[in-house]
Amino acid sequence: MSTPETQDEHVTWIARDRPAFDRIIPESPTRPAPELAPQPGAIEPWWLRKNVLGAAAVGAALVIGALLFGALRHKAAIVPLAQQRSVPLISVVTPGLRAVTSTITFTGAIAARYDMPIGNDGDTGRIVAVYVEAGDHVRKGQLLAKLDDAVLIPQVNRLAAALEQAKAQAALSAAEYRRAQGVEAAGALSAEDIEKRRATSVTDAANVKVVAAQLAEAEARLNRTRIVAPIAGTVLTRGAEVGQIANPGGPPLFRVASGGEVEMRGQLAEQDLAQVKVADAATVRLTGLAQAFEGRVRLLGAIIDPQTRLGEIRITLKPDPALRPGAFARGTVTVAQAMRPVVPQTAVLTDSRGSYVYVVDASNHAARRAVRVADTSDQGVAIASGLSGPERVVTTAAGFLRDGEEVKVAAPPAEPSAAPAAAPAAAHPAS
Repeated sequence: MSTPETQDEHVTWIARDRPAFDRIIPESPTRPAPELAPQPGAIEPWWLRKNVLGAAAVGAALVIGALLFGALRHKAAIVPLAQQRSVPLISVVTPGLRAVTSTITFTGAIAARYDMPIGNDGDTGRIVAVYVEAGDHVRKGQLLAKLDDAVLIPQVNRLAAALEQAKAQAALSAAEYRRAQGVEAAGALSAEDIEKRRATSVTDAANVKVVAAQLAEAEARLNRTRIVAPIAGTVLTRGAEVGQIANPGGPPLFRVASGGEVEMRGQLAEQDLAQVKVADAATVRLTGLAQAFEGRVRLLGAIIDPQTRLGEIRITLKPDPALRPGAFARGTVTVAQAMRPVVPQTAVLTDSRGSYVYVVDASNHAARRAVRVADTSDQGVAIASGLSGPERVVTTAAGFLRDGEEVKVAAPPAEPSAAPAAAPAAAHPAS
């Protein structure tokens, strides 16, 4: 059994190559044990190795912190995001001048050149027959519809009989007056009787004219029950139906195009109307048809609507079954050829002040330039005024620029170089 003295002693393992044995003196409770220098070849305790590594790590962290503090100390101050300023990078184009054919485009509708409405110009009557349909070709005087004439025919017959009666009475009176004149020299009749017979003869002759006029009026009223075509042409619309009451001055019963001639009627802006002249060549296209119809300007409006600032234009066209009146059409008139700057469509902007572009000056500042558009085509927008050609015009993103803002012009893309010529084949050594 061990004693307390032996329990406080430390055990030390002795290796074979250790020269001597050192006894470890236990620490006194009242006096701290002196630190012992490590002996060569001795194994260091784990707690001693841990303290050394921790101290090394702390020292390395202090060194790194000092280096970072020195670097941050000399770093430039951070600029707030609101105060940061970047120069926009843009692309420009120099339009130059090119030959441009100026055209004016407008919209309208196909219409008959002479669209004649036909209605009832006689007494109110009921339609009893209709003889044509829309699209039929009619001759001048051809019967289109007929009104009820059951009342007018008896009136015509009665007046015709009255006319015959008046003629007979006039003939009798004239014969009696001639006989009275024959016996006037013999004194068989007094002058008064002869004058009465003359007056009766004149009155009966005038009565014949009155009855004849009444008959002619009745016949005219009867003829107006027959609705006929006043001209030769094509029936455009039919508004007459059997049993319908046709009133004089009411809506037209038929519409007839004279000779089948058609034209396009449209509206032109005030500034474009001044450039167009009568007989200018025009092209008309219909919705859904690839075919283009050639024509010429036939008429320009004499007035301009003060509300819309538009004027009328009419294009005469050759008759064609595809040109149906009422069809929507788009017309183009060639007005002139001139040398104008042409810019991409993305370069032209529009606001309440009109159309404009941005031009980059020599100091790389964007400046707003008001322009007037002459025409738009697949090649771009032709400028009538505002550009002369050598300016540098911003092509895209001009809507994000401000007048006078500094910009940076992007370098134009490099054109692809030609493929290098194939190297000559190496000569084969002589065998």
